Amino acid sequence: MKKLLLSVVAAMLVGSLTMQAQQDPQYTQYMYNQNVINPAYAGTNDLLTVTSLYRQQWSGVNGAPETFTLAGSSPIGENVGVGLSFISDQLGPFKEQNVYGDFSYRLRTGKSTTLALGLKAGVSFYQLGDVQLLEPSDPLNETFSENSLNLGAGAFFYSDNYYVGFSVPNMLNATHLDDNGRNIGNETQHYFLTGGYVFDLSESVKFKPHFLVKGAFESPVSFDLNTNFLFSQRVELGVSYRYEDSFSGLIGFYLTRNIRMGYAYDRVVSDISFASQSSHEVFLSFDLSFPRKVMQSPRFF
Repeated sequence: MKKLLLSVVAAMLVGSLTMQAQQDPQYTQYMYNQNVINPAYAGTNDLLTVTSLYRQQWSGVNGAPETFTLAGSSPIGENVGVGLSFISDQLGPFKEQNVYGDFSYRLRTGKSTTLALGLKAGVSFYQLGDVQLLEPSDPLNETFSENSLNLGAGAFFYSDNYYVGFSVPNMLNATHLDDNGRNIGNETQHYFLTGGYVFDLSESVKFKPHFLVKGAFESPVSFDLNTNFLFSQRVELGVSYRYEDSFSGLIGFYLTRNIRMGYAYDRVVSDISFASQSSHEVFLSFDLSFPRKVMQSPRFF
């Protein structure tokens, strides 16, 4: 019975490819991976940062989304930041790979506040493999590959203890056609609104609430609310809620001052929960400071 349910779910996932665009990748630990969704974030922490993240969504469902990202960013001089990211996202037989470059420019707006403006440009590669769950005559049984250019933009306003960001990482709409001119999917614009604050509860405990609002034009809006606690700048524990989708537990460790890893467990409460009740996400991050560059105070986002 369970295998039958999983097959039905997989068929629903595949069928949805012909009706709407694949959503941009979903992250629970987005606060540690921000330049993937907002090019303005690149270089704002004054460190060379490299982050890898893997997400397995809806564990146990054949063809469920899997995402891998590898992203790096660095400041150049006092006001410029650059970044590079690779994102691989797979949903059933549909695979999307993105390679992006980021550029940001920082404007000092006050004694302790900065506004960063960013641009993102890159290439997306799409591939649709054979679909075994559909009728033999269905056009989706044909293989398909295509690539397209993407452009994005964002803004990131921050100080030492808070931030607000807004971005549209993919500003170009795209329609994917097979060799016979049939529409097999569309890409549409997504926007992200993020924010967070760092409260010092004591010398060794920090409280870090975050939020993310994600939407696509002509699609419903989703939002995440996160509350994290950082203990002695070594261990981080948190919980998260994604509206009508999941509850999450987060844990992170600073293995050294410059190496951090984290794990998130999502308890699914959406309609898909009858087939899968969990999603998993892990990340690993490296920070490298520059010689002779002194940070006025550490950043915790």
